[in-house]
Amino acid sequence: MARAIWSGAISFGLVNIPVKLYSAVQRKTVRFNQLDGADNTRIQQKRVNPDSGEEVPYDRLVKGYEISPDRYVIIEPAELDSLQPEKTRTIDIQDFVDLHEIDPIYYDHPYYLAPGTGAEKAYSLLYSAMEASEKVGIARVVIRSKEQLVAIRPREGILAMETMLFSDEVVPPDEVADMPEGKKAKASKKEVDMAQQLIESLTTEFDPSQYRDEYRDAVIEMIERKAEGHEIEVAAPADEEPEEVPDLMAALEASISGSKRQSKPKKETAAKSKPKAKSSSSSNGSKSKAKPKSKAKSTAKK
Repeated sequence: MARAIWSGAISFGLVNIPVKLYSAVQRKTVRFNQLDGADNTRIQQKRVNPDSGEEVPYDRLVKGYEISPDRYVIIEPAELDSLQPEKTRTIDIQDFVDLHEIDPIYYDHPYYLAPGTGAEKAYSLLYSAMEASEKVGIARVVIRSKEQLVAIRPREGILAMETMLFSDEVVPPDEVADMPEGKKAKASKKEVDMAQQLIESLTTEFDPSQYRDEYRDAVIEMIERKAEGHEIEVAAPADEEPEEVPDLMAALEASISGSKRQSKPKKETAAKSKPKAKSSSSSNGSKSKAKPKSKAKSTAKK
């Protein structure tokens, strides 16, 4: 069972609802330790002064902000502490907005909010009111000494809370280089119609269980095979040659034709139960016959 990582209260108006905060995701990134290739001993990271070559003890470290090459403004810990936001345990809802008004690019990390002791009724009331009004609460909260902007919304019987980026942290689209300009980039009506037809042929209901991290599955299987003593054959990478820019209309027509051959009636697809996740495959694409004795951990520390 997940453990609460923070406790406090949701506040809006004069109402306070005690809540507990839980992370809504469990990252499954495969992490490796760094070893000395000579004897497989785990290496240590040290803080070294590049000029003297000496290791710098922790109590001699200071914080510096680089204002120009090799010029730093030194900031004392007490100076930073004086600017820290007030460490309250309140999620202060400031506004309610429509969900569609929030561009997903602003979302950062998802959490769940569960009711605190004795707050079940007030929590249920807030959930029901937000669900009926189809609104999202925009709030501020201090977590780990950092003020966060968050969005709170009802989701499948629980309040979900997403930390958000501030507006000045999002890069405006017009600052992206290499974007096409002028008539050369403008598609014809026929090309747009065919592209829409291709999109329609590939449209289905979103089922997150259909998508897996196939690279992670392959890495885990490779680790398990090597742990059992199997040799891993590594194919030489093929030389990649730059592909010619395809004829857009021909590519669209071929894509639509291919999607029609592979597509199934949507009603038939929707009626079927969700498919079971396929077993992971090895790095060369073939399924492994070896049965792993123990699962490799995918959250090992660096």
